[in-house]
Formats: sequence, structure tokens, C-alpha cells
Amino acid sequence: MIFETQHLTKKFGGLTATSDVSLQIEKGELVSIIGPNGAGKTTLFNLLTGHIKPDEGKVYFQGREITGLPPHAISRMGIGRSFQRLNIFPRLTTFENVQVAVFSAQGKSHQLFTSAKKMVRKETETILESVGLLGKKDTKGGLLAHGDQKRLELGIALSVHPSLLLLDEPTQGMSPQETVETTVLIQKLVKERGLTLIFVEHDMSVVFGISDNIRVLHQGKVIFSGKPEEVRRNEEVQRIYLGEENK
Repeated sequence: MIFETQHLTKKFGGLTATSDVSLQIEKGELVSIIGPNGAGKTTLFNLLTGHIKPDEGKVYFQGREITGLPPHAISRMGIGRSFQRLNIFPRLTTFENVQVAVFSAQGKSHQLFTSAKKMVRKETETILESVGLLGKKDTKGGLLAHGDQKRLELGIALSVHPSLLLLDEPTQGMSPQETVETTVLIQKLVKERGLTLIFVEHDMSVVFGISDNIRVLHQGKVIFSGKPEEVRRNEEVQRIYLGEENK
């Protein structure tokens, strides 16, 4: 068991964003979290990565409790994360975006403007090559196409050498071709690096195409957990998605 949550609950005023969420993730699994808009998916990711603290419940990574630790501490333990909204530096080059992330992961951010920058050049280029952006290393992040910006954010998430990767809407806003290419890239990275993957995604072709297991979240609660074929057949899951589509 690489990752586990026990009874995670988070309330914002009178709104319960997550309620009694318990997850168990095996090493090497590709697990998707799906659910209608407002189901609590991003809140759950924020709880898992220390961006917000739960009102109740615990989070464990590799057998160690990490509940309440700050994001940078969780990241340096080997948990990489991308965000639903792009989280890059648009005025820095593609290379500099990843380089800054590598320095931060190593706790050397104070050395960014010294000769020590050369120390992480090879590692930065290796990451850029792995996400298909080495040829665009001198392009400013804000000038990249949307699909490439999402790839850049994936590269930033890889800077911590994660064993667990959390991706929030990795194909959001992409064209069908970009979606296919990004899905193939994610599968390739997971296999080559021996990663465990938890991802939130609305594109069901992606979800059913790469997931080992799926957790369905609705109104802050996990209402179903199973393999893709089991989720496809579940009437409650079908009703929830049909209801969202008809709004």
C-alpha cells in the first residue's frame, strides 16, 4: 500500500466538500477519480497534497502519516502534482520553469541566480525530453500552445522524482489529438518511471482507457469503487453523469 486516506472530511462553512473519504492505493496502480462538477474532486486533491487541512481524517504515504504537513514537505517526500488551472511561470522559458522546480525540490532555491544553476542543467533537459519539450526549451511558458503548457506542468511535477503522481484534469482544454498524445505520454511515463498515478479527469475515453481502478465521487462522498467495466455497468454512476449532462 503506497497511499491511504482514512475518513477525510472537509467543510467550508455549511458546505461539506468531502465526507468520510477513505482510499487505498496500491503501488503501481493507475487510479482515476471521477464525478460531476462540484463533487469535491479538487478539494480532495488539495487535502492529499497539504494545500488545505482536513477537519477530520488522516492521510498516509508509504506507511507514514502526512496529515497536515505543508505542500513543500509532502512534495519532497515524492508526491508530484499538477493543477486544474495551469501553474507555470509564463515569463520564464520552458527550461527555466523546470529548472526552478528542480532547484526547489532540492531545497536550493536560494541558489537560482548563481553558478550552481549549471548543476541541474542535465536533469532539467532530461525532464524536458521526457515530456517532449526539449526542442522548445527556450520558448517562454506563456507562448506555448495549451497542450504544451500542460506538458510543461507535467514536467514540473516530475521535478521531485515522484513515486506518486497526482494529475488534476491533465487533458483539460485539449484537442482530441492532443488528448490522445498526452494520454500516451502519461502511460509511458508511468511505466518507465514506475509511478503510481491518481488523476481527476472528465474525459471518459481517457478514464476508461488507462485506469486500473476508478473511484466515483458525488457530493463529497465515494459512492462507488471498481474496475472500469464495473463502473460502466453501475446504474447509479450512469444516472449521475446523465443528470449532469442534461443540466
